[in-house]
Amino acid sequence: MIEIQGLSKRYGATAVVDDVSLTVERGSVTVIVGTSGSGKSTLLRMINRLVEPSDGRVLLDGRDTTAEPAHLLRRRIGYAIQGHGLFPHRTVAENIGTVPRLLGWAAPRVRARVEELLGLFQLEPGTFAGKYPHQLSGGQQQRVGVARALAAGPDVLLMDEPFGALDPIIRGKAQDDLLAIQKRFGTTVVLVTHDMDEAFHLGDRVAVMNGGRLLQYDRPAVLLTQPADPFVTRLTGTGDRAMKLLSLTRAGDALEPGEADGPAVAPATSLREVLSELLWSGASAATVRGADGTALGRVSIGRILALGRPG
Repeated sequence: MIEIQGLSKRYGATAVVDDVSLTVERGSVTVIVGTSGSGKSTLLRMINRLVEPSDGRVLLDGRDTTAEPAHLLRRRIGYAIQGHGLFPHRTVAENIGTVPRLLGWAAPRVRARVEELLGLFQLEPGTFAGKYPHQLSGGQQQRVGVARALAAGPDVLLMDEPFGALDPIIRGKAQDDLLAIQKRFGTTVVLVTHDMDEAFHLGDRVAVMNGGRLLQYDRPAVLLTQPADPFVTRLTGTGDRAMKLLSLTRAGDALEPGEADGPAVAPATSLREVLSELLWSGASAATVRGADGTALGRVSIGRILALGRPG
């Protein structure tokens, strides 16, 4: 658990982060969102003390982060940034093994961990371990950057605009990979972005910041249906709020009994995607099928429209 208590950062008379308090539950994904200059990246960097607070404190599992030297704290907190930040003169294996080696892991253990992570990120160890960053695509570099951040098995992973430099298709795949890896390891993730769609896709809870202050911190559906501030309303979007709400619900959570003559969709498909498929095909309902092809139920346009309204 991460507890941020009255955290502020001032440069002269300017408060970049102004008295922010929030709690990140263990094993959850929290996304901090806001426009440029809102203080979101500074807030993130105060968690691992890349930026030292002017006031307030951060507790990790009840322990004040100032109770140990900053460099030791950072070795047990994963950190991934936009553009991957890989060492260009080190191979993929050497990059991923950076923190484990600093922690004194034996070479066989480091090698096993590198191979495990490369496999999880669908990068064949025999092909990629010996490559250098410039020999990788942008998406591959980003996966290696996240793998490096996870190498020592940190309980907490901080990510600052990690997917901002990727094209839309690779970005969507990278987001889904992150969610799968986070679920596997149970890592607590705090991620900064300016993209509300990304925030809603990834976050269990979303913190909206503006002018250094925390305006609202809640589940994505609450931000959409009960915005606490006019800025939150503008940031979450007034024109497509219903569609964003549908993107938060999966077909497997909206089942009606029976099958349909329309297209088949997977349980993890968002209702936004299901509605698009139904409109394209001209069907009134889709069948939801499991991985083995078994029909689990159906989702109709009427059901989707009902779930797309607040409340």
